[in-house]
Amino acid sequence: MNFETLTLSIDEGIARLAFNRPQKANALNATAWKELRHAFEFIDATPAARVVVLRGSGAHFSAGLDLEIIDAIDGSAAHTRETLRRWILDIQDDVTAIERCRKPVIAAIHGFCLGGGIDISTACDMRYTCADATFSVKEIDLAITADVGTIQRLPRLVGEGVARELIYTGRTFNGREAERLRLVNACYDRVEELFAGVDRIARDIAGKSPLAIRGCKESLLFSRDNSIAAALNQIATWNASMLDSDDLREAIAAFKEKRTARYRD
Repeated sequence: MNFETLTLSIDEGIARLAFNRPQKANALNATAWKELRHAFEFIDATPAARVVVLRGSGAHFSAGLDLEIIDAIDGSAAHTRETLRRWILDIQDDVTAIERCRKPVIAAIHGFCLGGGIDISTACDMRYTCADATFSVKEIDLAITADVGTIQRLPRLVGEGVARELIYTGRTFNGREAERLRLVNACYDRVEELFAGVDRIARDIAGKSPLAIRGCKESLLFSRDNSIAAALNQIATWNASMLDSDDLREAIAAFKEKRTARYRD
């Protein structure tokens, strides 16, 4: 696919998706939000893509919402409120497309990760960063209640108390603190090490059974939003239909033959 605000390449099972507005610190305008959803729908439907690495081009991951979008809002009439609500719901769905994508999504965060950048990163399966990255739930400093997923997802990652502090204050913190708060899986000293480390993790995941990986993501999301009993029932149903697979037979054969398993897309 060709995009105006993103770049996408797929190689050896890894889809590499990057925000591509470096002159705007990868702030997301109206086109970028839509293309984000379209990109993840495309990746989800593409068998050759087994795992996604999401990053920013240039010096930053993303500075969040492009403020030109806010400048264009006319809040003078009640019908405009309904239009605005539908627009917010639409952007929420653009971000939720990351969770809907059946492939694991790894965020490689450097430079700014502000506002909408936090929204997007919390919808990813895993997050990695470097020491000098800058994080902030910035909406409060614009007199906005964060509305695209941070309030809903961040507490599940860092806990209620920490999430409330970050959301209420909008304070900035670096990659080391993001690791300590468990917002990210790991923090690297330098950006080059970040990208190399994420690439190794992506290659490892790309070599696993695609069917089993999809089952893991499906079950993890279901378990997050449902009771343990319901989640156990869900995974029993999944494996009842998916366990007897070519991937399972290939995994057993590879183990017996002491070789690396080779799974088809």
